This record gives sequence, structure tokens and C-alpha cells, in this order.
Amino acid sequence: MKKVGIIGGTGPESTVDYYKSIISKFQEKIGSKEDLPELFINSINMYKMFNLLMNGQTKELIHYLTDAVQKLESVGVDFVVFTGNTPHIVFEQVQEKVQVPMISIVEETYLKAQELSLEKVGLIGTKFTMENDFFKKPFIFHNIEIVIPNQSEQEYIHRKIIEELENGIGNNETKRGFLNIIEQMTDRDGIQAIILGCTELPMLIKNEDLNIHSLNTAEIHINKIVDTIFMDKTH
Repeated sequence: MKKVGIIGGTGPESTVDYYKSIISKFQEKIGSKEDLPELFINSINMYKMFNLLMNGQTKELIHYLTDAVQKLESVGVDFVVFTGNTPHIVFEQVQEKVQVPMISIVEETYLKAQELSLEKVGLIGTKFTMENDFFKKPFIFHNIEIVIPNQSEQEYIHRKIIEELENGIGNNETKRGFLNIIEQMTDRDGIQAIILGCTELPMLIKNEDLNIHSLNTAEIHINKIVDTIFMDKTH
């Protein structure tokens, strides 16, 4: 079995979800409650990451995340993942600086959209995820149109993620606000699916809440992580 290195803390709630979900899916796959995967978690400071992004300190962010991955590399993990979408802004730059392979939440989400034969999708997440191109690139490259909310909607989503979801607060009024934005995007932009581009969003938004496909980036990522644990170490 491969050992998993997890860069957590981006945010804490999703880190807990990753930990519990990886164990649950691992045990389901192996068919036993009496076995566990080997996981190593390096929980970093989400607010430091946000501050570096807000100040345009990209090089410092790359260094910060590279150092975090190298700590896991030093204990002998077989692969590393970020438990958030936002750090994937510099995923490629970090991967270039480390030896250990990493699994991208963006790439796995794109592959899921392709599997569903989607042509136009919406994306919600932190302002860093919505404003930057890192999540959109593989979709645009493969001719899948990707749409983000308007400016005021983006500001509302980002504020609620930072103030509430990242602190484990699930508010029904916020849920209604998010679902209203997704409905607006469906009517206005004709999206066929919504990418939940923040790993805390599934706290509020469930598949049954929507009339379109929901691409739960955390779930997609976790499924790939568990599959990779079971891969032969030569792969």
C-alpha cells in the first residue's frame, strides 16, 4: 500500500473530511474495518497562504508550500495532495521543485467533467480560485466552457467561505444564498454543472439540492487518492 502525504489546514474542516473520508473509502474498498491506510498530515497556516496571495507574493507562496511538501517527502510518503483548491494556484510550480508525485484536484475534476461529456460548467470557490486561471486552464484547453459568478456574487461567496465555512459554520441562510447564485448561473449562463471549487462547500451544498450536475472536487480528489493507495508502488 502507498503512503499518503496530506498538506492540510487549507482549511482545517476539509482536512478532517479528507482524513475521515480516505479511511472510510479505503476500508470499503478493502472490505474490512480492521485495516487502515498510512497517512501523514502536515497542517499549514491557511491565513498565511491567503495573505501571501492577497499581497501578490507568489514566490513566497511557492516556497512555503514546497517546504511543506518536502517535509512529507522526508518521511517517505509515496505521493502528496493538497486538501484545498486554492493552493493549486501554484501546484505546477511546487511539483517541479519536489521529487514526490502529487495528485491535482484540478486535473481530476476536469477528467470527471470530460467523463460526463459536459460542455459548459460553472465554478464557485474562494476569490483566488474564481479570479485566477489555474482551475480554468484544462477545461478551456479541452473546449469545455467555464463560467464564474459576477463580481458581487463572487464577493459574497468568498466572504461566506472565509468567515463561516472555513470555521466549520454551516448557515442555512448562506446555503440559500449559494443555491440562488447557482440557479442564477444556470438561467443566465446555461451551465450544465457546478464545480464546488472549495473543499468546504459540500458542508452546505448537496447533490439533492441541485437540478444540475455537482462536481464535488473534494470527493473526486479523495476517490483518486484511495485508488492510488492501492496502486502497485512501481506506478
